[in-house]
Amino acid sequence: MNEVLPLARLMQGNEAIVEGALAAGARFFAGYPITPSTEIAELFSDKLPPLGGKFIQMEDELASMAAVIGASLAGKKSMTATSGPGFSLKQENLGFAAIAEVPCVVVNVQRFGPSTGIPTAPGQGDIMQARWGTHGDHPIIALYPDSVQESYSLTVQAFNLSEKFRTPVILLTDEVIGHLRERVSLPGPGEIEVVNRKKPPAGLKNYKPYQPGEDGVPVLANFCEGYRFHVTSLVHDESGAPTTNPALAEKLIHRLHDKIMNHLDEIVLSESYQTDDAEIIVIAYGAVSRSARRAVKEARAAGIKAGLFRPITIWPFPEKEVAFLSRQARAIIVPEMNMGQLKLEVERAAKGNTRVTGVNKVNGELITPLEILASIKSL
Repeated sequence: MNEVLPLARLMQGNEAIVEGALAAGARFFAGYPITPSTEIAELFSDKLPPLGGKFIQMEDELASMAAVIGASLAGKKSMTATSGPGFSLKQENLGFAAIAEVPCVVVNVQRFGPSTGIPTAPGQGDIMQARWGTHGDHPIIALYPDSVQESYSLTVQAFNLSEKFRTPVILLTDEVIGHLRERVSLPGPGEIEVVNRKKPPAGLKNYKPYQPGEDGVPVLANFCEGYRFHVTSLVHDESGAPTTNPALAEKLIHRLHDKIMNHLDEIVLSESYQTDDAEIIVIAYGAVSRSARRAVKEARAAGIKAGLFRPITIWPFPEKEVAFLSRQARAIIVPEMNMGQLKLEVERAAKGNTRVTGVNKVNGELITPLEILASIKSL
């Protein structure tokens, strides 16, 4: 038999992110080392140069985000990686990328906080920051893996969504997933879908960098490829020229949101486990979803009809899916390593259809299956 099997490796979550980025075509990384994401920068520094890519350790996280924007505008698929304090510093230029529609990927390996917190401990305290960390009404896509294998595949997906919709995409993970080691099957060449940004046709005489196509997404020329255009963080018209015209300002903000919200079927990913007949549904994400899955199995063994819903796309929030489950379940439990950030979104989507309760742990330790099981049994 000459069957070709996928390449299987024992791999750390942070390493899988690097491999996924390279497979997606990433050729530029700018960052500043910070626990627990440092392995990502370290590995990029080794792997990018042989591929003709560039690695730069910048003076801080704000500059790192600026360099990523510049590299992307020059035509390179670009990313950076950080954790809580660094993620805060990236917010100003993350907003620039959102309004200027610059494709890029930002990885946040969450740790316990706030501020310096416990750098080596896991947390999930940046969920709302991922959505609202930079000022103003802006769209964002944020994905969250629960395994090392998914750290690889969702990194590829993050780049694909970023390129397709001309938007920054955040890959949220946590210290547990980032430092977890598991068997990963790496697809061979040509076995994964890689999306590249749409570019203007050759010879276009009147290129407008913010003129939307039918899908609401403008095509993007690379700097230094023969097109002169303006990129600014100011509100702008389709040519990129700054404007204070109220009608044009409103049109821009609505389009930025519509290009995401009109394509939720492509963007919003989730997983359901034992939810078809579930009376109690646990909604969990990241490392906590692993504990939740075990708790649901134990509950089922005890005769309790429990199920797990795992949002893989955190933002935009899977509102439709949660609303459907809320009409079925008599209770929803949301375990999180924070004070209840995503629980607020679950309550909003449930619209009073069912009871929503949280299991919250903010001491730098992972929520255990027994803690979630105890909550299930109490309902």
